[in-house]
Amino acid sequence: MESKWRDMTREIIFKGKKVDNGEWIEGYLFDNGMSAEKRMFIGRLVIVPYEGTACDKWSIEGIDFDEVDPDTICEYTGLTDKNGNKIWENDILMGHGNPKDLAKAVFGKFGVRDIETGSIVDEIVGWHYEIIQTDAISRCEPFCWSMPLTKDYIDRCEMEVVGSIFDNPELVKEG
Repeated sequence: MESKWRDMTREIIFKGKKVDNGEWIEGYLFDNGMSAEKRMFIGRLVIVPYEGTACDKWSIEGIDFDEVDPDTICEYTGLTDKNGNKIWENDILMGHGNPKDLAKAVFGKFGVRDIETGSIVDEIVGWHYEIIQTDAISRCEPFCWSMPLTKDYIDRCEMEVVGSIFDNPELVKEG
């Protein structure tokens, strides 16, 4: 069983598109809770802009909250691409400088495969990338298999962020 404490050094921050102007904002994610005057759950998600750690700036008074579209919220993977850019959930990554070699950063369940047989021998939950099928090669095994999103894979595949599914939906369309 994998320890839930293994990745505690990772910076836990989120980004989302602001409701008022559609711009991305990074920071800490909160729901804005109860409306004091109406005593009902408002249910809006807000992001407090990232300025160091939460403990450095933890007074609720005077903090600027920005409401974000809940459908656009992405968690930071804790990893950076070959250019040092943060990799976020739902980012589109290009490998080896090849615009046909695209993948999406995802958190969730994926199959661990036996390299000789191709059969799934286990399932785990974690950061991985899913191949975006753009050509015949990306549809073939083993090239179409999801793989763990690790620094080693990022370096080996020379991955770089080329967009997100929200800003660049055309990149996710299968060719």
